[in-house]
Amino acid sequence: MTAANAIPARESASVKQFSVFTANRLGRLHDLVSLLASHNVHVLAITILDTTDSAIIRLVTDDPEQARELLRRNEFAFTESNLLVVELDSATELSGLMSALLEAEININYMYSFIPHPQGKSMLALSMEDYEMAEKVLARHQFRLLRQADISR
Repeated sequence: MTAANAIPARESASVKQFSVFTANRLGRLHDLVSLLASHNVHVLAITILDTTDSAIIRLVTDDPEQARELLRRNEFAFTESNLLVVELDSATELSGLMSALLEAEININYMYSFIPHPQGKSMLALSMEDYEMAEKVLARHQFRLLRQADISR
């Protein structure tokens, strides 16, 4: 286990997720992604929960400070939260990840994958019921937990 895996959750080091609340209408996702891209902010992971009238766009970027400023300046309603991001070497590690969390009786609120990592590794974003406990359990099981600095430019 590396020292990076053993450190406790720290607000400043955690991967930031933005949950953007918007009307579910044609072009709104394009507007958001284009805004970020036009300011050289790259979306690294994204998932969308939609209903007939509204949508929640959850995303992780490589520059959360700039993303936060752009969202505010362009009047997107959003919240921020911390995610656990786990690097997986193979699809078979997913089963081990789920087993470790089940063994510790830690609930997963939701999860989604990142757009492929440049070094060919898979990355999984996890919203956890107990963030700090999940971090400790996964570190103990030798999973590599990534910080914002690991995924930012």
